Amino acid sequence: MHRPPTERPTPGRYTLALLAAPLVVLVIMSYIGDALAPTLVDRHPLLLIALNARNRNLALTTNLLDPLPYYVVGTLRLLASDPLFYLLGWYYGDAAVKWAERNTRTFGDLLRMVEKYFAKLAVPLVFAAPNNFICLFAGAAGMRPVVFFAANISGTIARLWVIRQLGNVFSEPIDWILDLIAQYRMPLLVLSVVVVALTILSEYRSGRGELEGLTHLEAELEEASREVEADAESAPSGSVDEGDEPPDRPPA
Repeated sequence: MHRPPTERPTPGRYTLALLAAPLVVLVIMSYIGDALAPTLVDRHPLLLIALNARNRNLALTTNLLDPLPYYVVGTLRLLASDPLFYLLGWYYGDAAVKWAERNTRTFGDLLRMVEKYFAKLAVPLVFAAPNNFICLFAGAAGMRPVVFFAANISGTIARLWVIRQLGNVFSEPIDWILDLIAQYRMPLLVLSVVVVALTILSEYRSGRGELEGLTHLEAELEEASREVEADAESAPSGSVDEGDEPPDRPPA
């Protein structure tokens, strides 16, 4: 994935901090939502999806919420980080993509595969899977803001609608799960807190992970930029990158 021909100026440290700070807050909110999910899921379902609107939480809470708060809070929470990741990609291009790959150990290979085909499938991908790194790819690829936001917002609302319909269809299994959570609330709460704590500790020790990457965003982007420049210098002149269109051949 390459920065489009029209170069965009790299933002200063203050602008980068304005992008990173709310992302750190959102990640921390997600951890809190995961840790407290057994307590919040049936007692405070709206608070749970405000903290962490992952598909699991949306599915478990959809039948407990009226349509208006479900769609409003769910949409706002899902969209909260997307423009920020889009701007990271927009400003930092290939360096932001490399940063994303390095801070998602589990999905690094998947991100590289998505990157390979992103130019051809950009709009469907943003519509169908508008997650943080797809939004970052959209910015790095230079997707026009109006196209990005149209696909992102419509895809997010469609996702909520699908989960809402599935919640209606599978209301009995969902109610059974909620009853099970209520029955074993305290053991599940302890387990979820321990799992979240171990996840944070593992990311801290490895120096990788979304929270670690965001708290050291400036330094990691600078390192990623140097790697991108080194890769560009070491690439054979005139070579065609994988996924790029080959140059036009003269007619036979």
